[in-house]
Amino acid sequence: MNFVDIKFLLSVHSLKQLPEPTLPEIAFAGRSNVGKSSLINTLVGRKAMVKVSGKPGKTQGLNFFEVQGSAYFVDLPGYGYAKVSKGMQSGWQTLITSYLETRSTLSCVVVIMDLRHGAKAQDGQLIAWLQQNKIPFLPVYTKADKLSGNARQKHAAALDAGHNIKSSQHIMFSAKNSMGKHDLERALASFVEIG
Repeated sequence: MNFVDIKFLLSVHSLKQLPEPTLPEIAFAGRSNVGKSSLINTLVGRKAMVKVSGKPGKTQGLNFFEVQGSAYFVDLPGYGYAKVSKGMQSGWQTLITSYLETRSTLSCVVVIMDLRHGAKAQDGQLIAWLQQNKIPFLPVYTKADKLSGNARQKHAAALDAGHNIKSSQHIMFSAKNSMGKHDLERALASFVEIG
């Protein structure tokens, strides 16, 4: 599957705006500033397909991208950023939860975590919720280039243990040197084919 053939479709701020559920969808979720936009840009081979911002809380809707007419990538707002108003956070949460719960064409949620940090409660809550709702998910540990080989393995093992993930389930990724890009492409293609 060629992820380079991609175009922005629309930004959804209410469930009524969702496109017709005709294609498999892969949603990208993660705390603010874990490198979600950089990951998607690396995956699709574009520097600015998804706006990368130094300001957390920039993505405020569900941003849909059509991939090769055969799938949608859905960039979800980052969670866990305190400086966004409680009302706005609550609005995102309701929209995201409703989308994840009701979308029949959702094939996989890519849960993105910064490899340098320990297990965070909000990531754990999301993973537990996805498991409970039997929604397939793929853990991806970003910013892997910022750690040496031994530290990478150690941090990955700590995240695995903290979130009850098997080491074979996660992918280590770096937007800087494209580490893990092919593994991620293969995994996502398999979810789209299943979907």
